[in-house]
Amino acid sequence: MERLVTCFYQRPDAVSRLICFPWAGGGSVHFAHWGQIFDNSTEVYSIRLPGRESRSRESFAQDMDQIVTEITSVLLPKLQEKPFAFFGHSFGSLTSFATAVKLKEICGLEPVHLFVSGTSAPHSKARFSVHKKSELSEEDFLKWMTTIGGTPVEILQSKENLKMFVPVLKADLGVAEKFIYEKPSCSVLSCDITCFDGTEDVPHDLEAWKELTSGNFNIHMLPGGHFYLKEPANEKIIMDHITKHLETAGMDYL
Repeated sequence: MERLVTCFYQRPDAVSRLICFPWAGGGSVHFAHWGQIFDNSTEVYSIRLPGRESRSRESFAQDMDQIVTEITSVLLPKLQEKPFAFFGHSFGSLTSFATAVKLKEICGLEPVHLFVSGTSAPHSKARFSVHKKSELSEEDFLKWMTTIGGTPVEILQSKENLKMFVPVLKADLGVAEKFIYEKPSCSVLSCDITCFDGTEDVPHDLEAWKELTSGNFNIHMLPGGHFYLKEPANEKIIMDHITKHLETAGMDYL
């Protein structure tokens, strides 16, 4: 499990777990640090995908099925132990949703809450643009990276750093672009879904997420662009929401 998951703050007696899924090109460290902020009732697992950090020598995932299969097979024993929730940002929202659907299909297990951020629902036409980001020229790709923000300046200003970072980002974007999810005829999940998004990000079809669950649904818009969640004030709001819902879900689970 250590290959797939980063857990800086292990809490074996925690009441619930929060499983965090990275954005495109992202590693596990950012969300792993969330474990310090939550209290002892919540243990945070942060997913580490192949091709980055300690898995840098591994080949990138080719499609969503490959990612979901690894996550479900490795984490299933842990997910059966206690209530858990998923949080994903952007690409991580798609991988968290796909993982939740797979878990329900193979063993009837669901997160008590799905928190998604910074992207349209997987079946929404708003996900697809005329030009695929993964196929942009190097110049146009760097321009796009600059416009969305979130990439450290030391990466953007260093050709060597870009050579390491850009392939990871393009690989994840390629997986997202190939991930086609048809609009379901009925709800595929029964857990509650909460959407977060930045007010200054490109518009996302958040309402469409409601069509994927029979559970409660709500949207929270926070100030900022695509990486609004890196702002300390926004991060606190997100964590307060997660904590509140996990406490309620934990009681319902019992």
